[in-house]
Amino acid sequence: MCGGRGTRLDASTEKPLHEIRGRSLVDRVLDALAASRLDDVYAVTSPHTPDTRRYLENRWGDSIIDAPGDGYVEDLQYALDALDVDEASPVLTVAADLPLLAGDATDRVLDVYDTGSLTVCTPAALAEALDVSTDAAFRLDGRRVVPSGVNVVGGDPDETWVTWDARFAVNVNYARDAAVAERLLSGPPE
Repeated sequence: MCGGRGTRLDASTEKPLHEIRGRSLVDRVLDALAASRLDDVYAVTSPHTPDTRRYLENRWGDSIIDAPGDGYVEDLQYALDALDVDEASPVLTVAADLPLLAGDATDRVLDVYDTGSLTVCTPAALAEALDVSTDAAFRLDGRRVVPSGVNVVGGDPDETWVTWDARFAVNVNYARDAAVAERLLSGPPE
């Protein structure tokens, strides 16, 4: 999912094209998905991300879905309808702002998934320890958790998996989140 406005990041580029250590957020996520055992990957853009759409045309070609830009949930539903996906065919969804995501972490979500729908969260304590934003935190079984931006969309029941894996905790919404990602992705620029 790479069609959001990204206004909180306040960057000079569209959020999916914002670079962390010399590589765009969307490239980092697409590389992680390509390194996973997923078969098909689609990029969902919107009118809010025309530069991202043009950028992805060269790399992703026919695997781009142009959603109307009505919001994350609405655009996700649009993409699922465009792919003619039903509840019997669960779909992994990933926000384009997870620069630490890796193929093995993606595969771990697939291993954890059983049936229905799955929301991947991290403990708010982990996000706070890393000094990343916790705007979307909510209470689950008495503790604060933060949605990671990774989900499996299927039917009922809805399950939540809470992981301490920091690769799911760093969701770049603000400049300080980008700075944390820069720090955690140590080494020379790629």
